[in-house]
Amino acid sequence: MKQILYFSAPWCSPCKMLGPIMESLSGQINYKKINVDNEQDLSIKYGVRNVPTLVLLENGEVVGKLSGLQQKQQILNFYNG
Repeated sequence: MKQILYFSAPWCSPCKMLGPIMESLSGQINYKKINVDNEQDLSIKYGVRNVPTLVLLENGEVVGKLSGLQQKQQILNFYNG
């Protein structure tokens, strides 16, 4: 099972731009939005140093990571690999 962990922060401008893109993909990809301010332990666990960051998990294992603002097609390509 694939899942993207979407690391974001309310004060982050690129995160605000990525939010609607991720929401538009909600029927096509499985993702969980994570506020780095509230869940610092997960940020540390997955080595997130910048936001936004997308971490792709497959069967619980990290198989990829993207940082920065991404376009819809880039996220689909990343997820479907």
